[in-house]
Amino acid sequence: MNLFIHPALILLGGALLLPFVRGPLRSVYLLLVPTLALTAVLANSMASGVFATVSYMEWQLVFGRVDKLATAFALIMAVVTVLATLYGLHVERNGEHIAAWTYAAGSLGVIYCGDYLSLFLFWEMMAFSSVFLVWFRRRPGSLQTGYRYLLIHTLGGVILLAGILLRYQAVGDISFSLLDIQNPQLYTWLIMLGFGLNAAMVPLHSWLPDAYGEASFNGAVFLCAITTKTAVYTLARSCAGFEVLIIFGVIMALYGLVYAILENDVRRLLAWSIVSQVGYMVAGIGIGTELAINGAVAHAVVHILYKSLLFMGAGAVLYKTGKTKFSELGGLCAKMPATCGLTLVGCLSIAAAPGFAAYVSKSMIISAGFEAHHTWAAWLLMFAAIGTILYNGLKLPYFLFFGENRCSSATWDKAADPPLNMLIAMTMGATLCILVGLAPGYLYSTLPFVTGYTPYTAFHLVETLQLLAFTTLAFFLLKGLLKPKDVVYVDLDWFYRQGGRGFMWLVRHPLQWFDWAWGELYRSLALPLTMLSARLAAWFDWHIIDGVVDGFARTVRALGGQLRYLQSGRMQYVFFQVFALAALLLIALSLYLVY
Repeated sequence: MNLFIHPALILLGGALLLPFVRGPLRSVYLLLVPTLALTAVLANSMASGVFATVSYMEWQLVFGRVDKLATAFALIMAVVTVLATLYGLHVERNGEHIAAWTYAAGSLGVIYCGDYLSLFLFWEMMAFSSVFLVWFRRRPGSLQTGYRYLLIHTLGGVILLAGILLRYQAVGDISFSLLDIQNPQLYTWLIMLGFGLNAAMVPLHSWLPDAYGEASFNGAVFLCAITTKTAVYTLARSCAGFEVLIIFGVIMALYGLVYAILENDVRRLLAWSIVSQVGYMVAGIGIGTELAINGAVAHAVVHILYKSLLFMGAGAVLYKTGKTKFSELGGLCAKMPATCGLTLVGCLSIAAAPGFAAYVSKSMIISAGFEAHHTWAAWLLMFAAIGTILYNGLKLPYFLFFGENRCSSATWDKAADPPLNMLIAMTMGATLCILVGLAPGYLYSTLPFVTGYTPYTAFHLVETLQLLAFTTLAFFLLKGLLKPKDVVYVDLDWFYRQGGRGFMWLVRHPLQWFDWAWGELYRSLALPLTMLSARLAAWFDWHIIDGVVDGFARTVRALGGQLRYLQSGRMQYVFFQVFALAALLLIALSLYLVY
């Protein structure tokens, strides 16, 4: 197959035309566009190689590099775009759909690109379009959260661009490929950090729970799937085997775990869970073996499935009740049974229960850690897996759907299962989580390397069941200690905020005082001196410069007048008269002397 159809163009074209589609055809159009993008990805998966190249100045831009790594990520991004669009089908704001499709198009552009220049273009497209999914919630805090989100991602883009420019200066090449991780240069670290910020690597993570907890109910479904996993793709493409990522990944897995256990807001808990789960992927990329890379890619794919399902469930609760805090909810299974059942599939999937999505992916990364003799990392990741069961497999469903009813009467009266399109999208997501968990063969066939990994071994089954059983027992024994409290816990962004306050104090006090003092000094001393010097200069110009110039000009004009007088012929006539008179006198004198 030699034809490459870029799915990003389909989404961007669909976004441009959406405002002109109205009436009953609008819903059909909303489903048609992402479905066509998914079809294009499936068609492209049958090809392999480089397509859609453009020569720009001395560079070769590649918009269509197709291989197994790109195909795996492009396919899941296209799938979640279909599901998320279906989930928000009843949203009437065209701008929200346009922002979401542009966001997804940016991700697909990054996945298929083969050079850093086009990568940066699509990277910034993602940042700019995704912020609208936060702003469209239209709460008082949404605007501030969106600006912080945009500011941090702009900083990440600057770091990435600096790395790209330094790399081009060093090697004269803009191709997007594996960096020299054996001899990392400054540009290597900058590129890794630029990608790592989007992956929410600690301590560059605070934007994620902040923004995802504040986004619109359907915008969060796009956000949870796209930014961090696109960053995982770029890290897998450029930094595989960079062992410092193992450290970052393990820290992420444990750090996100702690805050997810403490969190009172449902969607912020899920956001902290993203930090933790992406940590597994980052660690797998750092390990860098074929099994580890396969595990990172597989876990990214299944993570998008179960995390989007969980955000759909949380979004359904938000959509119907207007609440997202555990301390204001509870016992909702009686009012939202379908939402409860489908969300439970997502909870079991992230907990890596046998037969559900993460069971077939998370263990690949842990096994790769043991095989590569990174034993410390493998054990810590296994410990983090226990925490995942605790906060997402048990805490979330228990306190949201089954535990004590903490709803107000108004909230309880509003609670009900969401519209049909939302339930259909959740059902499709839950079905995929179960299918992948039961039959991972197709998932494994899409991975970058051939794998003989078998998840359903007796050892793995027994190990997983033991973890589930003992963690469940511990939860019910200690659930009183885990009861959500409406408390704000300090995160590393406290340092950012304190730094911001310090900067504002510096601007408002010492710098502003210095600016005032400098202005007063100029007004009282420098300005009078300046005016005096201006007056002296004017006097000198008027009396000295102008006098000399004018005197010289008058002299020149007088000489010129004399010259003109001489040139006019009048002097010649005078000379002739004098000469004639002298001649007559001479003749008269001569005659007198003779006679």
